[in-house]
Order: sequence, then C-alpha cells, then structure tokens
Amino acid sequence: MENKFSIQRSFKGLKTAGSLYLVPTPIGNMQDMTLRSLETLKTVDLICSEDTRNTLRLLNHFEIKVPQESFHEHNSQEKIPKLIDFLKKGQSIAQVSDAGMPSISDPGHDLVLAAIDEGIDVIALPGASAGITALIASGLVPQPHIFYGFLPRKKGEQQKFLKSKLSYPETQIFYESPFRVGDTLANMQEIYGDREVVLVRELTKIYEEYRRGKISEVLKSLTYQPIKGECLIIVSGADEVAQEVQEPELTALEAVKVLVEQNVKPNVAIKQIAKERGLNRQELYAEFHDL
Repeated sequence: MENKFSIQRSFKGLKTAGSLYLVPTPIGNMQDMTLRSLETLKTVDLICSEDTRNTLRLLNHFEIKVPQESFHEHNSQEKIPKLIDFLKKGQSIAQVSDAGMPSISDPGHDLVLAAIDEGIDVIALPGASAGITALIASGLVPQPHIFYGFLPRKKGEQQKFLKSKLSYPETQIFYESPFRVGDTLANMQEIYGDREVVLVRELTKIYEEYRRGKISEVLKSLTYQPIKGECLIIVSGADEVAQEVQEPELTALEAVKVLVEQNVKPNVAIKQIAKERGLNRQELYAEFHDL
C-alpha cells in the first residue's frame, strides 16, 4: 500500500465501486449475530469466508443464500486481485472469519490494504470479539490493555517473546490452544513470576468458564480439572512496585563505586557496604583496589 493521504466517506458521495464490509460472526452463540451484520450478509453480492463449510452453517441458520468465495491464508494472494476486480465493477463483498472479528487472525488485512489502495470503501461492522469480551469480565484492569493473539509455539521463542513484554504495565490478552495452555502458563510463571491471570474457555457457549487467580493456582487447577475448547489467557501487566523489588541489585563493588562517586571516601564506602551486606571488609577492599 502506498503511503498516501486519503479520506473515506463510507456512506456519502457518489460511489463508483462496491464496498468491502468486514462482518463479525459469533464466537460461539449464534444469537450474538447483530441485525446489521445479518442485513449486510443478505445484501452483498459475495461473501469471502475463511472456511466456507463453517460459514455455510451460519448462513443456513439465518437462511442467507448469498454465494461464498473461499479466502484463507493459503489462497489469499491469488484471490485478492480477483476480489478487487469484483469490487471495482460495483459489486460489494462481505469478508468473515470463522469466529469473531475478521482481519485479525485471517488474511483479511491484506485485502483491506488492497481495497484502500484502489480507493474502495472498507466498512467495519461492530460485533463479537473474544479478547475484549473476556477482558471486561476477567476482573483484571481493562485499560490499558494489549491484544497479542497467539503466542509463538516453540518454548524458546515463546519465552523470548514474554521476556520482551516483561515490563509492560498493560493487561495482556492471548489466544491459546487447550493443548498448549499448561506449557504457556508455566512459561509465563517462569518469566513473569506468579502474576494474576484469568484463563477463559468456551466463551459465550454452554461450558463457558473463567479460572481466576495466580498463575500457579490456575496451573494447579489443570492437574485435577483439564480443559477443552477454545481458550484465552489474560494476564496482569507488570506492577511498578514489584518491578522495583525485582530489579537486579547492585553488586557490592558497584555499590561501593556509587558511594565513591557521591564523594564518600573509598575506605568509608567499603566499610559501610561490607557491614550492610555482611561481607568481609578486607576481601571487598582487595576487590575494590584490584589486589
């Protein structure tokens, strides 16, 4: 997409192309489909679906007969030019994912960029979103928050990612497979410490469940009550006071040098630090003077 200024007036002015509608679908409960989303799906010319079989169940439930086009990560690049041509001819498209908001965990973002680049209106409809829905009932601070989606699968890559977010104060939202939840929580505990966490599963469905507590408590619960179904992990952000406690302490030698820089005489500084830390003064003296 070129970096160029543009203004989109979604519902005003003369339209020479169709519109790309981003339509949210239920994350479990069919009754969460909005009236506007239903009306949009009924009136567009084509529905781009991440999985046409999954979307067909939704369309059949609401008696919608609009044709579908398969659109997923494995065919998106070859499909996008065709879809853009379709839109430029004045026909409209609704893009949907398997559940929730499109363009987050599917290739819809690339289609959005292509449409914007061609001056085609992109219209997002509000609706079901697993991350925000779980967050506001989690009990953890809802604002500020960061949504990350799925974590890296490999342990080393996941730990590296978590280390890079260790000091973030925002509440963090992740999607996770029920088969990897235990390993992910163990990694979080190792990197983050025993923070407050909420494990949410089967959101909006009959088996909806929230497990709230310390990471260690939620981990322990998995040993006697395993989980099934789609999961979210919501973990509290870094606490500033806790960070100060956890910050690496200066070595004794570094502490002496800090006092010396504050115009404390070296021997006085060595004596003070040795006493505070229960160290041998002669050994610290020798280390300071590199003897």
